[in-house]
Amino acid sequence: MLEHINLQNILFLDVETVPVAPSFSDLPKNFQELWAEKTKWRRKDVYSPEEFYDFKAGLMAEFAKVVCISVGYIFKQNAENYFRLKSFYGDDEKELLSNFADLLTEKFNTTTHYLCAHNGKVFDYPILCRRMLIKGVRLPKILDLSDKKPWEANHLDTMEFWKFGDYKHFASIKLLAALFDIPTPKDDIDGSQVSRVYWQEKDLERIKTYCQKDTLTVAQLLLRYMGKPIISDNNIEVA
Repeated sequence: MLEHINLQNILFLDVETVPVAPSFSDLPKNFQELWAEKTKWRRKDVYSPEEFYDFKAGLMAEFAKVVCISVGYIFKQNAENYFRLKSFYGDDEKELLSNFADLLTEKFNTTTHYLCAHNGKVFDYPILCRRMLIKGVRLPKILDLSDKKPWEANHLDTMEFWKFGDYKHFASIKLLAALFDIPTPKDDIDGSQVSRVYWQEKDLERIKTYCQKDTLTVAQLLLRYMGKPIISDNNIEVA
């Protein structure tokens, strides 16, 4: 599986987002109305706009902001695989998106480079592109799909690989890590808690650690798919 891809040309990533405002009432009035309109068909008569905002706004690019992007790549040293992690995170979304875009433009800008995320084609890649456009950040070549055919996009997705064409199937990265015996640190938070940790606890370091854990797990999962040994803890570096 994926024998044609050079592992050292893949940038693994994970993105963490939060609602753009801490609560529905903090949104400008026109955006409160736009939120209610956009989510009406999903809420039906079960949730109010306020209730739905609390647990879904961070997943919609129009009402979310990126607070952390963790990336990692595999490199060889003494015939062993090593993994280096780096994170772009902070309150200034435009700055972190710009710094991430610069990395892609400078280091991952050829047809032999790839991005890899879990459920990336549904969430990570689209939300990065949308938030970059909103913030006035020029899309790096590897993210810009406007002139590419679907098979020309160098976007790998460990979730899509696991589907094997079954469009309705979903498996969390936590479940797949357990199935493939990939050791992961004891969970501190999960995705549903990121908004609270950001807006109430104001603990970006905690979010960064969680994001980096998932980025590493994506890389380990792809290695398992390819029938290769995972990277040992001693060979993991954080920039």
